[in-house]
Amino acid sequence: MQYDVIVIGSGPGGYVAAIRCAQLGMKTAIIEKYNTLGGTCLNVGCIPSKALLDSSEHYHNAAHTFTTHGIKLDNLGIDFGQMIKRKQEVVDANTSGITYLMKKNKIDVHTGVGSFKDKNTIIVTAADGKTTELTTEKVIIATGSKPSSLPFLKIDKKRIITSTEALTLTEIPKHLILIGGGVIGLELGSVYARLGARVSVIEYMDGIIPTMDKGLGRELQKVLKKLGMEFYLGHKVTGATAKGKEVTVTFDNPKGEKQELKGDYCMVAVGRVAYTDGLGLDKIGITVEERGRKITVDEHLETSVKGVYAIGDVIKGAMLAHKAEDEGTFVAEIIAGQKPHINYNLIPGVVYTWPEVAAVGYTEEQLKEAGTKYKVGSFPFKASGRARASGDLDGFVKVLADATTDEILGVHMIGPRAADMIAEAVIAMEFRASAEDVTRASHAHPTYTEAMREACLAATENRAIHI
Repeated sequence: MQYDVIVIGSGPGGYVAAIRCAQLGMKTAIIEKYNTLGGTCLNVGCIPSKALLDSSEHYHNAAHTFTTHGIKLDNLGIDFGQMIKRKQEVVDANTSGITYLMKKNKIDVHTGVGSFKDKNTIIVTAADGKTTELTTEKVIIATGSKPSSLPFLKIDKKRIITSTEALTLTEIPKHLILIGGGVIGLELGSVYARLGARVSVIEYMDGIIPTMDKGLGRELQKVLKKLGMEFYLGHKVTGATAKGKEVTVTFDNPKGEKQELKGDYCMVAVGRVAYTDGLGLDKIGITVEERGRKITVDEHLETSVKGVYAIGDVIKGAMLAHKAEDEGTFVAEIIAGQKPHINYNLIPGVVYTWPEVAAVGYTEEQLKEAGTKYKVGSFPFKASGRARASGDLDGFVKVLADATTDEILGVHMIGPRAADMIAEAVIAMEFRASAEDVTRASHAHPTYTEAMREACLAATENRAIHI
């Protein structure tokens, strides 16, 4: 079978790349080793975690905030089995949608492990060992990532687990110990904290979500403490062992003193590592970086082998589904001879706790390090009429703008619907808007997005109206 393009991996990067290639008139195939399309994001990542986040938030509100709205409930309880079932129904609907899109765009789907015979020949090995040989002009590697661990920890997938197993537990943990205070751990930790679990977070750095603006981490920690979550910051994990239904995690505090916690589950959430197993990259002369096993690419996302491209989690940069999607579109258009662009500084990061956390552009720490002169405008949600009406008073929007030109350099927010609100900041920064530009654009009242406008007003000669 001869193709113009073969995409290996059907996650957000892979399936988007395949669709865009097909739209541009290329005969396209996609290879996926699992029986469902969508990769980590749709099957065991973005989508199922958001389903559980929403379900747990509904329960938490019913238990703790409904009475303030004049809503009374009797015999409130959790059917955890139904919650997990609904999560799977959401996953199934989304993965079925990707299957439909493949058919709609006349993309051939091959199920099995794809590996290089040479740069123009891919061998697909099915689960039963049967092989199929495909030839192609171009290849896009989009095989994603898998949860990483600590070298001295054995993940048994029963009591010492990753985010994958945390999505399919059959019971609510009594005490969930999280190793890692990053996005994945905090999202799933907040799910189980809302459902009544004791959740303890052990983080090596001195703050949670350490790659984001430090003010966001401090505010999020304050909010999560209200859920009862415990934090051990600046602590170094030294081991974790499971015996029966009990897990013991040992760690050193900042003074080097040894401590331990006992719980019924331990979730290891220390990041992800690129997944390139079985690709046979050595057969075509591609080497991966030792740290993180990333594939090196040029500015066109082409590897050292001409005609072979790589996108998403297997290359440098943030491991985000929307980054992979943008790169999938980018590569398809490069192959078609177009001249697309990606501004990696304008790819937003989001934490889907409640309140949500979102950011784009430079942090204050980065601007200080670069010696860039900037000004700051901030607006708290407790001063927002819409937020007060909904009872979502935690958080703020912070805008960083160039001190001379007023161009927006970074936007950092924690608050209700921040994941959606950040899009306004991305669009503004894509067109190099000033803070003044945003203030001149009408924002409907009452809405959460007024906080963005007010923060820009605050950055523009301290002109905020409502504080």
